Amino acid sequence: MIRVIAAIVLFSLVVVDIAPVFAQDSGTMVVAQDQKRRTLFDLLFGEEPAAAPPVEQPQQPRRTTPRPTASLPPPLPEVSKAQNATRLAVFGDSMAVDLSKGLERFYADDPNLVVIDQGVGSSGFVRADYFDWDKAVAEQIAANSFDLAVVMIGVNDRQEISADGQSYPALSEGWKAAYQRRLVSFLDKLRAAGKPVIWIGLPPMSKTEYSAALAQISAIQRLASFSSGAEYLDIYERFLGEDGKFSSYGPDVNGQSARMRKDDGIHFSSAGADKLAFYLSQSIRTFYRGGGMTVEVGDPLAGTDAAAMVRLPYQGLGQIRLLEVAGAVIPLTRSPNRAGDLLSAGSVAPPAAPFTLEQLMRAPMGRVDAFGVGVDPAETVENAAGR
Repeated sequence: MIRVIAAIVLFSLVVVDIAPVFAQDSGTMVVAQDQKRRTLFDLLFGEEPAAAPPVEQPQQPRRTTPRPTASLPPPLPEVSKAQNATRLAVFGDSMAVDLSKGLERFYADDPNLVVIDQGVGSSGFVRADYFDWDKAVAEQIAANSFDLAVVMIGVNDRQEISADGQSYPALSEGWKAAYQRRLVSFLDKLRAAGKPVIWIGLPPMSKTEYSAALAQISAIQRLASFSSGAEYLDIYERFLGEDGKFSSYGPDVNGQSARMRKDDGIHFSSAGADKLAFYLSQSIRTFYRGGGMTVEVGDPLAGTDAAAMVRLPYQGLGQIRLLEVAGAVIPLTRSPNRAGDLLSAGSVAPPAAPFTLEQLMRAPMGRVDAFGVGVDPAETVENAAGR
């Protein structure tokens, strides 16, 4: 009996649950999707009350915090060059172009010096048919376009040279003679115009054979510079590695390891050009002191007895010590004499006859050969008047 009742209940549940699903609408069967499925629990205990619709909370406007954006630092204010600024011209090949960029950065804040890039890529002193440096510098001198010249050239000069109707292989004896003549002719034009010159030697290169050839070219340039009164700056060892060989890396101007040379093993990177510009600035100081500004060294002996002592013998040990402490007082603006400016022995006429001992003893006081025992000029005049 119990089984029959359970079967009837189960059948009624199925009929009640499925019947609403199917409905006839114009002869079409439609599935009622919105009907909730009823379970045995719903029949025994009743359906759950419908849940109240959720209360919609008023949405607050979302506050968005702006994201911090990265930006480049503001550019440094450009320093305008003075109208009478010293004009530094850089002559040479593509190495000179690298150097010019480094010098422009080095002197960017100096209003009294302007860098003029006169570098010509692939040029040299061998192929005058491609670019004639002798003619170019003569034109620049005639135009008075610069005050100080810096020269760096030679990486393209390891090739055959033609001179006097003949051709000479690179670095042969005839080649060296012709090459040196061209260098001297170039430098003589600058010297005749009164233009100071700083010639920069070539650095080591990555290829050993090429580096050895350029070392010979640098040696010729050094001799030509000395003979023409130019300043020569040797930078070879400045760009060597710790093992004494070529290295693309090295300490920069701040002492940090940086890439000094480009991938070709020849030209300078930005850090290398800045380092070269720093070394060159030490030589430029010989000719340039910041737009004519002078610095004088105070004389610690001013107003003392030692200041009046201009010749030997010095009197008194204390005054000698004062001179030793003070040292020589030399103005910083004094430029050292060049070899070409010194007097040679042949230019001084020899005396007619050597001085006798009596002449040395009777030398007037104050003359270099009096040695402190000469004759007082005032007494000589009085004796001559008394006669």
